[in-house]
Amino acid sequence: MDSTLLPTTTKGLSLGFSSHGSKVVESARGSKIADDSISFQIESRVKDPLHPVPSVPLQLMDQETANHHHDLDHHHDLDINSNEIKGRRTDEGEKDAEEFRILGHSLCLKRRRDCDSGSSVPSSFTKVFMVSSPDMESRRKMVKAWGNQRLQDADPDVFGIMEKEKQRQYRGIELIASENFVCKAVMEALGSHLTNKYSEGMPGARYYGGNQYIDEIETLCRERALYAFGLDSENWGVNVQPYSCTSANFAVFTGLLFPGDRIMGLDTPSGGNTSHGYYLPNGRRVSGASIFFESLPYKVNPQTGYIDYEKLEEKALDFRPKILICGGSSYPREWDYARFKQIAEKCGAVLLCDMAQISGLIASKECASPFEYCDIVTSTTHKSLRGPRGGIIFYRKGPKQRKRGMLLNQGDGSDRYDFEEKINFAVFPALQGGPHNNHIAALAIALKQVATPEYKMYMLQVKKNAQALAAALSKRNCRLVTGGTDNHLLLWDLRNFGLTGKIFENVCELCHITLNKVTIFDDNGNITPGGVRIGTPAMTSRGCLEADFETMAEYLITAAQIASSVHREHGKLPKHFLKGLGNNKEIIELRARVENFASQFAMPGFDE
Repeated sequence: MDSTLLPTTTKGLSLGFSSHGSKVVESARGSKIADDSISFQIESRVKDPLHPVPSVPLQLMDQETANHHHDLDHHHDLDINSNEIKGRRTDEGEKDAEEFRILGHSLCLKRRRDCDSGSSVPSSFTKVFMVSSPDMESRRKMVKAWGNQRLQDADPDVFGIMEKEKQRQYRGIELIASENFVCKAVMEALGSHLTNKYSEGMPGARYYGGNQYIDEIETLCRERALYAFGLDSENWGVNVQPYSCTSANFAVFTGLLFPGDRIMGLDTPSGGNTSHGYYLPNGRRVSGASIFFESLPYKVNPQTGYIDYEKLEEKALDFRPKILICGGSSYPREWDYARFKQIAEKCGAVLLCDMAQISGLIASKECASPFEYCDIVTSTTHKSLRGPRGGIIFYRKGPKQRKRGMLLNQGDGSDRYDFEEKINFAVFPALQGGPHNNHIAALAIALKQVATPEYKMYMLQVKKNAQALAAALSKRNCRLVTGGTDNHLLLWDLRNFGLTGKIFENVCELCHITLNKVTIFDDNGNITPGGVRIGTPAMTSRGCLEADFETMAEYLITAAQIASSVHREHGKLPKHFLKGLGNNKEIIELRARVENFASQFAMPGFDE
């Protein structure tokens, strides 16, 4: 190509360029300009044959970009050796510069300082963009001042309370069946930058942009949820967005029912959950399920503590619920899912299992699975699953099951399940806003652990520990509802100590043992507040084995004896009873024993 010489303001120098074919490129500001692959050639009247001057490729900018950077007092560097261009000298510490125009573009050649010579610069032309302003550093400092403080510096009050709660967990015995301890990885995900993102909708169908990585996390979480429970994605779907199991249950009711439709679940005093619909004895509707839908509960046999399936079937056939619910909060025995399925088919109901308490046992195959029989399965994610606090919904999809050539639940006239769209729509937008992405990421981490052999060993130990605790209490003539346990929890009837669950709960808390009161049935079938529920997952997560739970049984019995003694001495009135507990030497001694015992064990997620 022909070369054209352009004069420069430097005496004795000429600048040439040659074009190598035209193409269109996009500038830094998004506009289109022509790029002729121009090369520079510096020529001097004083030629040195030993040091030929090479050509330097150049990429041109559009005028708007050039003017923008010129206004900011920044230039585009051409990496040209100082021996090749003799420009205007500037003060020490600045670069020599030559300004000229090519094709209507103002350009500037700068001499690189010696301090820059060690930097890595490609042989081809390199553009250097620097974005700054006089107050940029002050703005950065301002953001860091509020955005990068540690909690203990940003809010010492909250930090101090949190530290006290950490010590309470570490030094106490946690026996609440619905609580557990998560690992550090789950904590890190919960406290991560994922909480910044709004992600209303489902993966691939969000209401906001910038969700490509959020979609990846939620998709991974759903895949892991199905894998953890051995489910085929062709026949089962899952929604991991519910904020809790109560939210999950209500989403199922909202998606599948009309207001006023009927549901049937285990009575709360029998061990059921209030989210399945519950009325107080005075008729007050306690939960949203009982406010918006008609619920009729089934009960356990008051003499045995087991579910009375004969009466359940009789009630269901009379009541004809649209949804029949199995699963509860305080039931220590296995559920007969096959029997529930038979009853659901007879009354034309969808069968829903709330496996919140036993989901970890189900995943590890340490108890019967509802997935073979149920249409929909809900759960919390923070109990025996040992994940973050939240809910999850599994639902059947694809062709409906057949029995003897007949479709099951064929009342809608379709041969395919239609739960997916209805449930997903009920979760969002009907009931919730954007999902908690930090929770979903933490759940994905927990579900990965659920699928490991180590988790199966953990759940097996949970079950062994519950049986060891039940045996230790039974040997001391403690009465257990149903006589024992098949899972991770047991119900202790305290009536032979003359105690209510509330009184015993208060005494245990003073001794740094946490459990929770429950109602039970007396010998005449009346509801009484004389029980407590005890679970083993949390302390098993800290490494406790059967012998350790036998020690805990001793502490529990000692606490019951202390409570009974104070109760006899100060009476039943709460005011007098609590006065008798103040500065009680036996309680102080038992608390010291409990704290010394609990402090031996590690805490998941805590720095030693």
